Amino acid sequence: MAKKRKYISQKNDHKLREIGRLILRFMNENSTKIYNYKQISDGIDYKNPRQRELVIQALHKLQADERIKETEKGKYIINLNIKGTLTGTIDFNQSGNAYVNVEGLEDDVFIHSKNVKDALQGDKVLIVTYTYKGKKLEGSVLEVLERTRTEFVGTLQMVPHKDFGFVVCDKKTINTDIFIPKGKFGGAEDGDKVIVKMTEWRPGDKNPEGEIIQVLGAPGEHETEIHSILAEYGLPYTFPEEVERDADKIDRTINDAEVAKRWDMRDVLTFTIDPKDAKDFDDALSMRKLDNGNWEIGVHIADVSHYVVPGTILDDEAYQRATSVYLVDRVVPMLPEVLSNDVCSLRPHENKFTFSAVFELDDKAEIQKQWFGRTVIHSDRRFTYEEAQERIESKEGDLAEEILVLDKLAKIMRQKRIKDGAITFDRSEVRFNLDENNQPIGVYFKISKDSNHLIEEFMLLANKKVSEFVSLKKGQPNSNTFIYRVHDDPDPAKLESLRDFVSTFGYKMDLANTKKVAESLNKLLHDVKGKGEENMIETLAMRSMSKAVYSTEPIGHYGLGFDYYSHFTSPIRRYPDLLAHRLLQHYLDGGKSPDRNELEEKAKHCSSMERLAADAERDSIKYMQVKFMEKHLGETFTGVISGVAEFGFWVEIPENGAEGLIKLRDLMDDSYSYDKSTHAVYGSRTGNRYQLGDQVQIKVVKANLIQKQLDFKIVD
Repeated sequence: MAKKRKYISQKNDHKLREIGRLILRFMNENSTKIYNYKQISDGIDYKNPRQRELVIQALHKLQADERIKETEKGKYIINLNIKGTLTGTIDFNQSGNAYVNVEGLEDDVFIHSKNVKDALQGDKVLIVTYTYKGKKLEGSVLEVLERTRTEFVGTLQMVPHKDFGFVVCDKKTINTDIFIPKGKFGGAEDGDKVIVKMTEWRPGDKNPEGEIIQVLGAPGEHETEIHSILAEYGLPYTFPEEVERDADKIDRTINDAEVAKRWDMRDVLTFTIDPKDAKDFDDALSMRKLDNGNWEIGVHIADVSHYVVPGTILDDEAYQRATSVYLVDRVVPMLPEVLSNDVCSLRPHENKFTFSAVFELDDKAEIQKQWFGRTVIHSDRRFTYEEAQERIESKEGDLAEEILVLDKLAKIMRQKRIKDGAITFDRSEVRFNLDENNQPIGVYFKISKDSNHLIEEFMLLANKKVSEFVSLKKGQPNSNTFIYRVHDDPDPAKLESLRDFVSTFGYKMDLANTKKVAESLNKLLHDVKGKGEENMIETLAMRSMSKAVYSTEPIGHYGLGFDYYSHFTSPIRRYPDLLAHRLLQHYLDGGKSPDRNELEEKAKHCSSMERLAADAERDSIKYMQVKFMEKHLGETFTGVISGVAEFGFWVEIPENGAEGLIKLRDLMDDSYSYDKSTHAVYGSRTGNRYQLGDQVQIKVVKANLIQKQLDFKIVD
């Protein structure tokens, strides 16, 4: 009987909340008007006596929640602090509070943890907004309009002496545990890491209910944690059998009929330059000197579009994945291995079908002629970046003369790009030496050298010129639909903050116009090289930039200084490049411009999947860094403060890139508060300051593999 009464009460509460939302929407249409309950009832079409009684109850509830005011007995007006309803995407922080990003609003709307209702990270929500203490815009979630996901990774915790349990999710941004009733454990045992599917969240219930759909293994084990990272972002780590079968059926022969349709360049010197551990070689360079003294340089890209055809399950799978994912110990490819590492990989001493951009360049790297189309090539040599770099530095070794010519041309192109407004972010990337059991035994940093820049410049050239070829006619924009890689101008407010902050270190920035901004950023990045504040200022400069995305709108690429730019050079690992190949061939064949809206949806999907892949890659690096630092517990290091927040600050150890958190509550010498404008925390009594970029001594006190988090302690 008690359970029944509780259920009826929950049902009534849910009903009153629904009516409350209808009332707020109606009253918000004219927020200065005073309504009586009959007008409100008519306005939301609740007209019979029973419905009007519910309206009265809902009005009392809204009044108690300060959503509306009673101006006189029975007459109501929207609380003047209430701004109205908005729709946006919710983003939680570690404290349980959240922000809602609303398209068109400059600032996100703050949502206190008590007002998030049943929203979860990334959900599309309807919120009501109001001003807090007369100035700060805040909000409350009215309802979840769309769940971004229903499957989560977590650890099963059984309730002692009970036949139910809870899945505690890995991500602190998932702000609730998921209740697992009897019979829904899917073979999982207490302490297992699992994937749980949320099945329902009844109004009034503190926790959603779910069922375990996959057991990942024991927490802390390498395979468990790597698979957990992929599952957390909804990224697959195996291909469905039917996709593998489809890939195995592909005709791999370089048949004469197909060769006859292409430019046969197998007699031209061709080679690849790639990382030493690469298996998929999707680009190659060819070169020969012409009779007029110019250079014919071919940028040859694996012709994936020849093998992966629209409408096939192979293409559907590639589109869903949209990108390869590069974790610390493995690659999760966009295409099955038979394609990515064999059929489409431009391996040495094999004939391969390619899609090429061929340029005639003079000794000043000026383009005299260009050609785009399908080719067949034969790679004569596979270089690693290290081998190519050795030839650039020593001027000795096989094909050293050819590589030196390419290096010279690349350097001219790079200098011109920078002069025209390209920004030269050139940050090193952390990498791990792993033993046969995937245990980290060393850390090193991947640093771009001349050989990397050589390949980069020719790939940029191809990407830019393909984009211009499709988008311009006699130098003027046409209406051809294409998929672009775009990078919007930086946020002026963020640039101003960066300028003000770096001025405290003695650096100056000129924000007068786009060209001056680019020049200032390049000078700043050059001037901080080797300084203690280098990493901090590079990080802040990166944060001032917009995110690069895919789009059908050619708004340009700010970071590269290009008006038109597309991704064309990596179709083995990026779906947008495959789309660019298909569209380029379509236009070469004289085809008309296809539907822009359909391509825009694909561009948005590819951008979204790219973000997920980048997040997964970052998580895998964090996991491996924590694993590496486990053997250094209790040791002391010199670190640099790399981030500051209300609850603490992060310190990065330069020699291995590991980053740990120091919580403000663990600083026992004073009470500290956060100053956002200076990226620092200050002690109220001592005046001690910990600021972004400061060098500090730390001790490693905790390494949490499950949370992928290191805790540090300040050492005097």
